[in-house]
Amino acid sequence: MSAVLALEGLTKSFGDTPALRGVSFTLGSGQWIGLLGPNGAGKTTTVRAIAGRVRPDGGSITLFGQNVTTDDPGHARHRLGVVPQDLALYPTLTALENLQTFAALHGLTPEQSRERARWALAWTGLEERRRDLVRTFSGGMKRRLNIACGVLHRPHLILLDEPTVGVDPQSRERIWEMLSELRTDGASLLLTTHQLDEAQQVCERILIIDGGEVIADGTLRELIARTVGEQRRVVVTLDAAVSAGAFEAGVEIDDVVVQLATTDIASDLPRVLDGVSRAGRRVEDVRIIEPSLQAVFLHLTGRELRE
Repeated sequence: MSAVLALEGLTKSFGDTPALRGVSFTLGSGQWIGLLGPNGAGKTTTVRAIAGRVRPDGGSITLFGQNVTTDDPGHARHRLGVVPQDLALYPTLTALENLQTFAALHGLTPEQSRERARWALAWTGLEERRRDLVRTFSGGMKRRLNIACGVLHRPHLILLDEPTVGVDPQSRERIWEMLSELRTDGASLLLTTHQLDEAQQVCERILIIDGGEVIADGTLRELIARTVGEQRRVVVTLDAAVSAGAFEAGVEIDDVVVQLATTDIASDLPRVLDGVSRAGRRVEDVRIIEPSLQAVFLHLTGRELRE
């Protein structure tokens, strides 16, 4: 599989604060990769560097075989589609006018613009609203149009940042139906999302970045095997904060939350509950987290993705 994107030793600091510390990975042709990490981990800086909106301090970015950190990036970046989390739409223009504007920005001819606008309106299900102002659209409609504006020029690689943020479940499902068509056409995708279930379902490889470094890279099966294995995590929420003194070794305490990684739920859950009893607290909720991307993320970063 040939690489459409390769990052090697990418570094970037803002003042005295390092944002990227030697980020390296490749993305193959037709591959879909999820880039995950806590807030401030370096995801946005990585994507902005690939898109040419942040100049790295060191390392290299190669797009379609061209080193865009040293060469003229024009041709390579023309094959790149960027869909930002913040809506890049003109609210006082109609859906059709937005599409025509972005088609011109992508360098399409008038004939190509008309053909691609027709395609985009059908693809997004917005044909009947094509002459309505975007400011009258629902959140889900704006998200669909935002994606269409970023891929009008049929890019070979798409950078997709939080495509379903703030939309209802029905709109979310519609967006992924749309994106599945791009996969069928062979597009490569780098996805950043806080929706772990999305990344788990649609991405064949997962990258986890924390503190500006890639701390994990592999398929979900590989990441589970390297980290939690057959472990499950018991998460008990209490009615009030508790100290560690009431619990046995291996139990993690964070205010009102008590956690334990275990391969033997039947034996270890009663031990945790005994500690709760000794501490004089009441159980409000018990969760068992199965081996999953969420468990991998929690194991590697010590945090849930929303934090």
